[in-house]
Amino acid sequence: MAHRKKHQPKRGSLAYLPRGRASKFVPRITNWPEWKGSAAKLLGFAGYKAGMTHAVVTNINANSPMKGQEMVVPVTVIDTPPVRPFSIRGYAATPTGLRLVTEVLADNLSDDLRKDMPLPKEYDQAAKMNELESKLDSLAEIRMLIHTQPRLAGVPKKRPDVMEYKIGASSVKDAFAYAKGVLGADLRIADIFGEGLEVDTIAVSKGHGIQGPVRRWGVRIMQDKARKTKRGIGTLGPWNPSSIRYTVPRAGQTGFHSRTSFNNAVIKVGERGEEITPSGGFVNYGVIRGDYIMLRGHVPGTVKRPVRLRFAIRPKRSYTVAPIRPSYISTSSKQ
Repeated sequence: MAHRKKHQPKRGSLAYLPRGRASKFVPRITNWPEWKGSAAKLLGFAGYKAGMTHAVVTNINANSPMKGQEMVVPVTVIDTPPVRPFSIRGYAATPTGLRLVTEVLADNLSDDLRKDMPLPKEYDQAAKMNELESKLDSLAEIRMLIHTQPRLAGVPKKRPDVMEYKIGASSVKDAFAYAKGVLGADLRIADIFGEGLEVDTIAVSKGHGIQGPVRRWGVRIMQDKARKTKRGIGTLGPWNPSSIRYTVPRAGQTGFHSRTSFNNAVIKVGERGEEITPSGGFVNYGVIRGDYIMLRGHVPGTVKRPVRLRFAIRPKRSYTVAPIRPSYISTSSKQ
């Protein structure tokens, strides 16, 4: 701008455009990490965000001047009751992407699952399993459908959340053998993740509805003598060409977007949620009664919102890291 004496950079980031509203509370995962482990394993888990607290841990960063010293870090606690894999899916590679070839359902489907999808009344699982096994040579990936069990968590609902996870294995046959072994059984958080790892958290952020450019983009409020408007921008663009560029800050949906937080370190994986629940319970959530996972830092989403966990797709450290054992976890009701 010619009349400015000082340069003013653009307000807000264009990295997340278009800032559209998420279609549902359970986000999608479109990319999966390359599994380098020896045994086959599900590449993620799911839980419900309970709240935040703080813990005292030992700094294990080799490049930090505080290496070996204790420090206070913010942590997020996620309630992770057992999930149940109920479907094996075989995908074949095509020029346009992966294509579902066949699917095998478990024989002990939960009654709560009928609240989310229609289930067959008569089903020949043995025939479907033989069909899938005969097509293993033509498949590129094996994935599983899992559903959460909200009755075991502190969320006020019965309808489970259904999501798909890829199985990490050295071959398709190993992935199929693993999927066949866990089909219809309960998986716990300790079966997937361990302390000291880095995971990615995917969730839908807190929604704020339709907001103007001041709150949505952080533009400056104009002075009192400004013409026409104060909580707006000076111009939408030139007369010619007579079109508004997508980079112009404008009002629109704010929040309730699918967001990914990379490389959250696993501080603790526990089985007794009472040991880390604050007195009186987590605010707006309550008491964790079973399994939980404690992650360093902030996780997207609000309390009670489903959070999807995934092995870090671009970890800073390897998967074989010594566990970060906290020496103190705050259970105070005032966080």
